[in-house]
Parts: sequence; C-alpha cells; structure tokens
Amino acid sequence: MSDLGGFSMFDLFREEAETHCASLEAGLLKLEADPGDGGVAIEPLMRAAHSVKGAARIIGLDIAVGLAHAMEDVFVAVQDGKEVLVSERVDQLLSGTDLLRSLSELDETAIEGWSTQNGPRIAETIAALEKAVAPGSPIEAPPPVEAPGEVPEEVPAEVSSVVEASAGPPAPTPPAVSEVSETEAPAEQDEESRTVRVDSGRLERMMQLAGEVMITSRRFQGIRERAADFDQRLEGMESGVGSALREDGDPLGALRKEIDDGRLAVTGLIDDLDGLLRRTEEISADLYGQVLGSRMRPFEDGGHGFPRMIRDLAKKLGKKVRFEVQGGRTRVDREILASLEAPLTHVLRNAVDHGIELPEARRAAGKPETATLVLEARHHAGMLLVRVREDGGGIDPESLRRKIVERGFVDAAMASRLDGPELHDFLFLPGFSTASAITEVSGRGVGLDVVQSMVHEVGGAVRVESTLGVGTTFELQLPVTRSVVRAALVEVDGEPFGLPLARLSRVTRVPASEITTVEGRRQFQHEGGMIGLIRFASLLGLSETEGDPEVESVVVVGDSTGRCGLVVDRFLGEQDLVVRRLDSRFGSVPHVGAAAMLEDGSPLFILDVEDVLKSIRQLLGDGRLRGTGRDRISSEEVRAKRVLVVEDSITVREVERQILVQMGLEVETAVDGVDGWNALQSGQYDLVVTDIDMPRMNGIELVTTLRADERFKTIPVIVVSYKDRESDRLAGMQAGADAYLTKGSFREGSFVTAVRDILGIDS
Repeated sequence: MSDLGGFSMFDLFREEAETHCASLEAGLLKLEADPGDGGVAIEPLMRAAHSVKGAARIIGLDIAVGLAHAMEDVFVAVQDGKEVLVSERVDQLLSGTDLLRSLSELDETAIEGWSTQNGPRIAETIAALEKAVAPGSPIEAPPPVEAPGEVPEEVPAEVSSVVEASAGPPAPTPPAVSEVSETEAPAEQDEESRTVRVDSGRLERMMQLAGEVMITSRRFQGIRERAADFDQRLEGMESGVGSALREDGDPLGALRKEIDDGRLAVTGLIDDLDGLLRRTEEISADLYGQVLGSRMRPFEDGGHGFPRMIRDLAKKLGKKVRFEVQGGRTRVDREILASLEAPLTHVLRNAVDHGIELPEARRAAGKPETATLVLEARHHAGMLLVRVREDGGGIDPESLRRKIVERGFVDAAMASRLDGPELHDFLFLPGFSTASAITEVSGRGVGLDVVQSMVHEVGGAVRVESTLGVGTTFELQLPVTRSVVRAALVEVDGEPFGLPLARLSRVTRVPASEITTVEGRRQFQHEGGMIGLIRFASLLGLSETEGDPEVESVVVVGDSTGRCGLVVDRFLGEQDLVVRRLDSRFGSVPHVGAAAMLEDGSPLFILDVEDVLKSIRQLLGDGRLRGTGRDRISSEEVRAKRVLVVEDSITVREVERQILVQMGLEVETAVDGVDGWNALQSGQYDLVVTDIDMPRMNGIELVTTLRADERFKTIPVIVVSYKDRESDRLAGMQAGADAYLTKGSFREGSFVTAVRDILGIDS
C-alpha cells in the first residue's frame, strides 16, 4: 500500500476507522434509548458508515466495504421510516461495529488472516442486516416505554444510558432497548482544534526539560541575593572610606569614586536580574503549564467502552441500568487515565453484577425497575476524585460478617465488633468474594484486590461506603498527574527525602512525655488510637542521628488498614517536585519511587509510601523490631532471668522451652491458662510466653487477668499462636501483650529476637 511520509494508507485507514467506530457505537446506544430521535440522530451514523466504506474501498478491503455498506443501508432504511432500531438490530449493528473496529487494532501484515478468521461472522452479519431491509420485511414495533413513575427524576449530568435486558429465552415481545441520552452538551468549539501526534518518549523529555527550566529560573533568586549582599558590603566599605576621608582629608577620594561606580553597577545588575527573574519565571511557568497540559486528557476519553460494556452485561444478567458519566470533561494525566481503565472496569462490572438487583426485586423494594449507575470524576483538594455509585441493594453487613467468619479471617465474636469501614476492608483481600456461585461474570475472588493494588501503584487510595437497601459507592482518590507531586520534605541522616502529601495522614511533633513503650517499641496516641513509632533511618538502612530528646518529628503514614509514625530528623517544608523516573538500569530500589531536583539544584529521592508500609508490615509480622533504647544486660547476667511458658501442646511447649534454655534462661512450663495462673502465684518470673487456644483458660483471658492484678501489671507477655490474622494480633495487644508472634517465628528467629528485645539481652 502507498506510503505517505512514513504513514501507510493502512495507517490512515486505522486512524479513521477507530474514530468512526467510536461514533457508531455511541450513536447506536443513544438511538436504542430514544428511537424517536429520527433523522437528526441517524445522519451522523450514516456518514460514519459511509466514511468507513470509502476508506476501506481505497485500501482494497472488500470484506469491510461490504459490511459497512450493509450497515449504511440499515441506517438509510431507518431514516426513511422503513426500519425501526429495536434491540436485536442494535446488537447486529454493534457486532458489525466491533468487527470494523478490530481492523484498527491490526498490523497491515495481519489483514489476510483477519479476513479468513472473521469471514463467516461478517457474512452472517451482512446477511442479517440485508434481511432486515429487504422488501416486504416486517417492521418490528418499538419496545414499550417505561411508565413515567418508574423513571428516576435525577437528570444525568453528561452522558447517560439505560440498559435493559430480559433473562432467559426471548419472549415474543422484543426486549427493552438501551438509552444513551446527553443532557448536557459538550462545550462548544468555535473552530475545530488542530492536533498533532507526539511520541510519548519525546513528550516525557519535554516535560523534564520544562521542569528543569522552571527550577533553573528559581536559581536567579540566589544570584540576586548574592548581588544584594555584595551591595551591602560595598555600602559598608563606602562608610568606612567616608570616615577615613573626614579624618585624613582627601587621600582616598579616587577609591571612594570607584566604590560609588561599583555600587551603581551592582544596583543596575540587581534591577536587571529582578526583571529577568520575573520574566523567566513567567515564561518557564507558562512553558511547563503548556507541556503539562499536553499530557492532560478529558476523563471521558478513558471510558468510551464503559456504556457498551454495561449495556451488554446488564442485558446478559437480565437487569435494567441507567449509566451516567458526570465530570467527563475533568482533565486527567494520560498516564493516570490509562491506569484507571482496569480498576474502573472491575468496579463497574461488580456494581452491575453484585450491587444492582433484578427488576422484580427492585419493584418489590419500591424502587424503579431501572437502576442508576453513576461514574463521576472531579478535582478535589489537588487530587482526582473518582466515584462509582449505584442505587442497588447495598452491602449486607451481616452477610459479609458470615463470609468473613466462613473464610476464617476472624471468629464470630470479633466479626460482630467490626464496624462498616473495617468490614468493607475485607472486600479487598485477595481471593475474597461475596458471590454465592462462580459464574463467567464473578465469584472467583479476583477483582477488588486488583483494584486496590492498581490504585496504590499510582499513589492513590480506595474506600467503600454502603447502606443496605440504598446502594454502594466506591471512591478512588488519585493524583491528577504523576509528573508533578506535592511532597513533604524531611531530613534523615543528613539527606533530604520527599514523601507525597497525598499518602500522609499527619506531620507532627510529639513530646517525649506522650510516648509510651508497648511490644518492645514506642507509640503515641493519635486521633483516638495508638500509633507505633519506627525510626525512618533504621528502615532506610541509614545511620541514626541524635535528635531533640524532648520531642520527636513524626510523619504519620497509612490508611484504614493501619498507620504508623516515621521518626525523622527534621522537617524541611513542602514543595512541588517535578517527578523524574529512575533509570531502568537501577532496577527496583527499595522504598524509592522516583527522583527530583530541589530548587537549589540538589537531587533527592521521592519515597514510595506503599513500599515503606509493606516493609513495616513485614517487620511487624516477623517481630523484627528494634529495641526501645533501654539498657542492655550482658549474657553473664541472664541466668537470673526466669520465663514461664504456658502452652497446651506438648510439642510446641518443648520447642519453646529448649529455645529459651539455649539462650541461658531458666524456664518453667504450664499446660493451660489455669495452670499458668497458679504458677504465677507461687513463683517470680521475668517473662510469660503463652498460647491463645487452651482449655480452661485461654491466653487472652490469662493476659487480661494478669493486667487486672497489681502484682503482674508490668510483667512482659509474649503471645505465640498459630493465628496470624491482624484481628487476632489486635486482640492480643488490646488484652495487654507486649508482643504477638506466630509459631512460624521459631523457624524465622523472630521469637528469639523478641525475647532478647523485651528482656534487654545482648546477642
């Protein structure tokens, strides 16, 4: 095929086919919703099909020419009143559109194979369309319009579609149609905007250069300040010379004149620098804004396929759904937009499958048969807020609790105490599903954990709100762009680091008097809960420096699943950082997400908060936490330390006893909580190690009893259990344990580490 300046004719066809197929799909969904729109709505579809036909003819794609021609004939028949676009016909036309669109995804060398593979399906589609417009073909009546009382009163903000389908075999009455209505016209454009394709790599380099220009322009301020300082020094020299002249006559007159001339020159330099600085900042900011704007796309560009997907899925499930997109013109970085497609697909499919009821169930609940599903995007507090909300049945908290207990995540008692947000967090666990049966659509436990993972990858967060009988809302909070990030700057071991503000809960200074020690590490109270403290230098593998002993600088990170406080040397303020990806040759650098340049030209790392949290959770799970700085004792002094092991399993009891004996400790054992409690009455111990599940008195009851008795309030307790859920650990800590470990800790060495830390034993 012909080549036009590096673009083949097929390249041009692909681009044109993609554009026209998008118009065909959107127009068909709109006509299915409102078949009475007549010639006004059908005209663009005729033009689109005709254009695809002409383009296919130019490159010799006869099979595509025939399909586009058959589609065009149907549109002509509809315009002439000889055909009505019932749901069945829309299905056929959408099938034809899908076939034409698939051409735009091919390489030129794959055309022949595509034609062979899709030939039978194309022929079948053409035959069905030709039959519809054949002379004497009966005109199918349009489907009945839903009663006004059943239509929601809310007016869609931008794009809406109603998708209705019947389950089971088709009834004699044609199935209800889809609706795509637009109640808010897109912003009018006086003239067609001209576009040019830019290689993404080149655009990325332009972005970096624009950011560097902006940063470099700020360095003029430093030059100006140095010039002003020099001016002050000259003024001081001039004053000194003046004093000398008054005392000694006029021997330094020439020097004074030179100083005056120098001052005038410096003053002129400062004035010139001021003007240059202002202009350079304006230009660089404008340049950066223009380049950044070139990366931004309307939110709706990332969801062209959603109306069709929801229509088809609802029809398959026998549900009626009105789909609305609000805030479609909200500008989003193309990289963020691309990352959103997969998680939003999961959430929208879940909404149709799990959230929205069947029409008969909605009628019984006093709701309209047609459910409303809204996809909303807007900017809020410098972030992109994306919501998916539906007016379905909502999440049943009791049903969710039963599922959680059945899966063994928590016991029934703990599940009964979980509130809404805590319950909803379980929805994001890998493999968790509320579906009662596995189907093609759902039930395999794949979806929401992927959503959370993808959102976290781009520095965002996701949460769920639901009311039984009213509906459910998924909210995704993401950065508007990954090119610039607003970050808190901190110093650790003399080095600056950036932490994205969107992932921080609080930056604060904690007095030493408010810090307590639990589980061998420090913690402080924050917003009604206890936040553990970890020295950031230790986590990053840097040297710990002595800070202010009276107050700690703390960055609180985390989400609803858990938070912790990172102790840093000092805060350096906030700043917008131009993100620079690390060279791929570095590979994956732990805890580091990207790099940036400060205004003075010095580099710094932007930390990956999610990776930091992952490391912290691993430390907590393994028990590998640093000591609290308490005085250590030597191995010669260990002999005096006595440990009580309370464990009903003889095997585990013996393993623990031998490990502790090898550490040089004196060990006594008890077979259950009651036996352990009796042992404590008659002996003195420096540490208690207990299981949870035991007869007569379990470990939680034992720890609670110890903490209620003044004699044993301060004795350290380590809980060692097979239960490794966060809720189990939380129950142990709330009862008063100093550490909670799993029985795998014997193999990993974290049991020994915890004992040493709590007793202050040197390794």
